[in-house]
Formats: sequence, C-alpha cells, structure tokens
Amino acid sequence: MCKNRSGLPGSLYPRRVGGSADSLTKLPTVVLMSHPPKEPETSHDFVKQSSLYQEFLAEREEILRHKWLESERLGYDIGFERALLDWIRKHRDGWRAHRRALLQHQQTQKNKN
Repeated sequence: MCKNRSGLPGSLYPRRVGGSADSLTKLPTVVLMSHPPKEPETSHDFVKQSSLYQEFLAEREEILRHKWLESERLGYDIGFERALLDWIRKHRDGWRAHRRALLQHQQTQKNKN
C-alpha cells in the first residue's frame, strides 16, 4: 500500500490496472461539506437551462475527454488540473470557434423553418 503526501496509506488518485479502455479504476468521492440549502425548483431549472451553464457543461465534457485521452497516451492519470491547463492552451480557442459556428448554423436553420 502506498502512502500519500500526508503519510496516510492509500491514494486519492486512480491506479492503473491494465491496458484496456477501463484501465483507470474509479474511487469513491468523499464530500466533506454539508449539503447546500434547497433552492426553489424554478431557479434550479432556470440555471440548468441557461446558455452559460450549457457552455460550462460542454467545455467540461471536452476537458474530461482530453484528460482520458492524454492519460491513456501517457499510461497514467494526468489529473484534472493538468488536463484543464493543457486543453485551454492547446484546444480551447479552436473548440470555442467551432462550437460558436455550429450554434450559429443551428440557429440559422431553426429560423428558416
């Protein structure tokens, strides 16, 4: 069993177990904060439907995809922060331009109908 930086046994990061697509094990997430207060359903729905939140989710999905691809290529988990910084530096501008063009095209098609 390995020791982490705090000297405690175990690791907070997934361990490599094989060469397949499922090569990174998933560890349970530990939440140390209390549950946030319940919001009214209408404001929660509003946030989920907002374009800003949709952009955040789409960008997050791309970062997680980049993290997986880079981790597989290198043979170890590179972590979210490294994947985020690498993706921003290498891919964000192109991804945003492509997404903006795609959304404009979809809006144009919608307006034609």
